[in-house]
Amino acid sequence: MAQTKLYAGVSLRKIRQEFNLTQKQFADRLDISLPYLSQMENNHRPIATSVVLTLAREFNFDVSKLSDGDSQRVVADMKEALADPIFSDTTINAADLQLTASNAPTLARAFLDLHQTYRQAQERLASLDEALGREGGSIQLSPWEEVRDFFHYCDNYIDAVDRSAENFSNKLTQFDTPLHVALTDFLSDKHRITVQYSDDATLRKYDPSKRILTLSIGASIASRAFQMAHQVALLEHDELLEANLDMANFSSQEARDICKIGLANYFAGAAILPYAAFLQTAQECRHDLEILALHFGASIEQVAHRLSTMQRSGLKGIPFFFVRVDQAGTITKRHSATKLQFARFGGACPLWNVHRAFETPGQFLRQLAETPDGAQYLCLARDVSKSAGSFHAPIRRYAIGLGCEVKHVNALVYADDMDTQRSQAFEPIGISCRICERENCHQRSIPPLERRLTVDHNARGILPYSLSEK
Repeated sequence: MAQTKLYAGVSLRKIRQEFNLTQKQFADRLDISLPYLSQMENNHRPIATSVVLTLAREFNFDVSKLSDGDSQRVVADMKEALADPIFSDTTINAADLQLTASNAPTLARAFLDLHQTYRQAQERLASLDEALGREGGSIQLSPWEEVRDFFHYCDNYIDAVDRSAENFSNKLTQFDTPLHVALTDFLSDKHRITVQYSDDATLRKYDPSKRILTLSIGASIASRAFQMAHQVALLEHDELLEANLDMANFSSQEARDICKIGLANYFAGAAILPYAAFLQTAQECRHDLEILALHFGASIEQVAHRLSTMQRSGLKGIPFFFVRVDQAGTITKRHSATKLQFARFGGACPLWNVHRAFETPGQFLRQLAETPDGAQYLCLARDVSKSAGSFHAPIRRYAIGLGCEVKHVNALVYADDMDTQRSQAFEPIGISCRICERENCHQRSIPPLERRLTVDHNARGILPYSLSEK
């Protein structure tokens, strides 16, 4: 298979600017001509292997950062946005989208923000949302989606928070006690905080005046440990969280407040599942989620989520995607370090095994799947039920999905006995119906928005229409 050419002009310019070098000085350091450097910085030519090696040697640069993962994420989001009917007369090919994402990422994201604002305005008008009357009728981005996109474009890995959590976890492991006991003792000894339990439905409530942290007695031990670690993040690392929030530059205080919860949650997850130890154990057990959950005293969902964050420079794990959906098929969490990018709007493809997980509680489902771009994945799915702690309280039911490209399957216990070499073993899936171009999908709910339809009243196939060429 031919090697994919690597265009990373934006990354090259960033390296040069970080070292405060002129193009001539940078070209000399790379031992190439000035015109050649200029062509690479403008993505007119791919980066040569010799240049990649020189970057690693001369500038101590992690060459994995030159990958096109972020641009692919932007391309996927732009393709979905351009499928909106408002762009029905606009045709932009994949090469132009890739060029925009690589050469003008700031412009691309500004376009995505603009389209998201437009969609929200349309939705508010359609539902007569009273929010149109606030602040003179001005439209603001949804704080929740703004925070979601923040983690999305960070590859769901926040280095400073992750390392701080790992250092904290290493301190706790000095004590030969279960994690939830060590956290209880730490809060008591270091902060004079008493941890108590209540049958209230509230998972965590901290009273700073009385220095009492109240946790739900109905929560699992893993959940209790997570909530205590979350409180540690707020108590001991508030400045770190605020610094990350400053860099994010959110458009509203609501988004900033929501993201602070997200960052504290990130700290908690990284403290329970410290990076290096978790990565090593995952590799040793071939990413068996149940073994990892037992080893670290965590839940299956916590382990699956953590696997999607292992993107530390110089110590990367397998690139996983992670998603959580509710019974209506709505995506409530989504993270991806792979080429597979989830739809920003709507649900996930109905052919994906994550939707079938509700039918087989307590079991892992395996699926070999292929997306329209030809990428092949091993997908895992399992239901996750969360009891509210009493007979009359409703049970929250979700399904989680975890997966990676098939080139990594030898490192996964779940691939044992699966025939990954047979092309017919891979089920065709998409991202969402509105941007999927598979023509004969029996589960298609709506036509792809960027294709015209042809209807023959005298014939009927799988669909009541056929798709014309673009």
